[in-house]
Amino acid sequence: MSFDDVLDPRPVRHDDRSTRIYAPSGGPSPATPRGFHCYRSVWISDFHLGTRGCRAERLLDFLATVRCDTLYLVGDIIDAWALKKAWYWPASHSAVIQAVLSLHRDHGTRIVYVPGNHDEMLRDYLPLDLAGIEICNECVHKTADGRQYLVIHGDAFDAVCTEARWLAVLGDYAYRGVIVGNSWFNAMRRRLGYPYWSLSAFLKYQVKNAVAFIGRFEEALADEARRRDLDGIICGHIHTPSRRTVNGVDYCNDGDWVESCTALTEDFAGRMELLYWGRGTDDEMPAERESRRRAASA
Repeated sequence: MSFDDVLDPRPVRHDDRSTRIYAPSGGPSPATPRGFHCYRSVWISDFHLGTRGCRAERLLDFLATVRCDTLYLVGDIIDAWALKKAWYWPASHSAVIQAVLSLHRDHGTRIVYVPGNHDEMLRDYLPLDLAGIEICNECVHKTADGRQYLVIHGDAFDAVCTEARWLAVLGDYAYRGVIVGNSWFNAMRRRLGYPYWSLSAFLKYQVKNAVAFIGRFEEALADEARRRDLDGIICGHIHTPSRRTVNGVDYCNDGDWVESCTALTEDFAGRMELLYWGRGTDDEMPAERESRRRAASA
């Protein structure tokens, strides 16, 4: 299997390159089966399919039990950076793609894909439709109660990605090394009967420069939403789930499926919240505790 086998290289092009506005329907489908988590809209990002860090089994569990009118994929779904260096594509990663397509094909879910820096090859074709998935550089989501949110991956507001790409690549290598170490570390913890604990998230919040970077990133995106006269912004990129008010703007980061295993959800009344998938409070990760602490103090 090659990278071209993962994505059909024959996209359907469109002429309109403007920002799209999405307003999903106002109520749940009567055909939605019982026992599922049902939402108006769901945002997930940063799967990093094609890397060993992707927690595909947990993601598959999430996709199998969630139903929504619109699913937003907010970038870094496939990690082309990693695949170009070394091919890694287990069956579970193909299963994730099939699960997403099944939501559209079998349940009528509208899929909107906003590429990130690790799947930036798609940006050369935007906007396009691919196997029923609408792909665009950014879009505006209108909630059930009328608020408007800019949906964007966020790498355009990361100076390392925009001005020093070589440093971003170097940092990606270092990050993947930490993730591999994290896997070994947690395998040992499981054998000893301890719950999951993220070494990478712990290190992130021990380094003052990393904390300062996250703060600058949040402020930059919030300022962009204010500049466009929008109520909020929804992004990914930094693998730090968060929802808080920044400079009067509702800043939402849906997290990732490497460390956090999180999603942002909107119910049919327009209420939004972060969903931490598959873990209780007893094994909550440092990133989650920090996000909750900051939200409480905002």
